[in-house]
Amino acid sequence: MTRWRRSPWLGLTFSRERLRDAEHGRAARFASLILPHLDSAWRYARFLCRDDGAAEDIVQDAFERALKAIDQCHGNPRAWLFAILRNCHHDAARAAARAASTGSDDELAELAAPDDPHMLAEMADLRQVIEALPEPFREALVLRELEELTYRDIAAVTGAPIGTVMSRLARARQMLGLLLRDEDAPERKRGQV
Repeated sequence: MTRWRRSPWLGLTFSRERLRDAEHGRAARFASLILPHLDSAWRYARFLCRDDGAAEDIVQDAFERALKAIDQCHGNPRAWLFAILRNCHHDAARAAARAASTGSDDELAELAAPDDPHMLAEMADLRQVIEALPEPFREALVLRELEELTYRDIAAVTGAPIGTVMSRLARARQMLGLLLRDEDAPERKRGQV
């Protein structure tokens, strides 16, 4: 026997089978639009919170929220997901601040697993330098250079005007250059002595 449910907002009646089909459609839409961005979401979360475990928690929360709200996804699904992820990060940071808990030291994780130990060390150094940037600049740089989002998409994710995004990127690149030059300074001095 088929049970019927009444949708209070539309006054329409749906059978249980229709509801199941609708849920299947939402899951399929989620799988096709959002799941391909799992790795990018984790990288972005990792740069936001600087901790692998916290990044996994934030990504999990963001994907749960995205699944529930998949019908609201219009335009660029990656930018939409990143906006949700960013909100999850800020929610987690506020919760941590309320709990007055302190984080532990980060362990660096590689972006890739190259065979060359020298390259691995350089990647870890670059990650440390990027993580040293203040959050708005780090976030803009990661979204543009690593995740390759457009200025418009970065503006949508961060809620900042495009001009601010461009300004943050310019400033982030400038700070990154200074930090990298400062790191290279001891090596240059050793080579000259």
